[in-house]
Amino acid sequence: MENDQGVLVDLYVPRKCSATNRLITAKDHASVQISIADVDQDGRALPTSTTFALCGQVRAMGESDDSLNRLATKEGLLRNVWSYQK
Repeated sequence: MENDQGVLVDLYVPRKCSATNRLITAKDHASVQISIADVDQDGRALPTSTTFALCGQVRAMGESDDSLNRLATKEGLLRNVWSYQK
């Protein structure tokens, strides 16, 4: 929740799963957050990164690898790794 000045005033802001768009609750101890560093042409890490959060349900189903490949392909971080199947 934001106040009149636009400042977040909640003590706890839950994350959302990047793969399923579900809320990651405080009791979901199987969830992970993965940050992938952006690199320049020489392979050096830049101060920016892309972050993906995966809930415990995705990990329990064994879909985290496929979901991470899909999300990274959509963000332009990967090429020719994941494709839509009809």
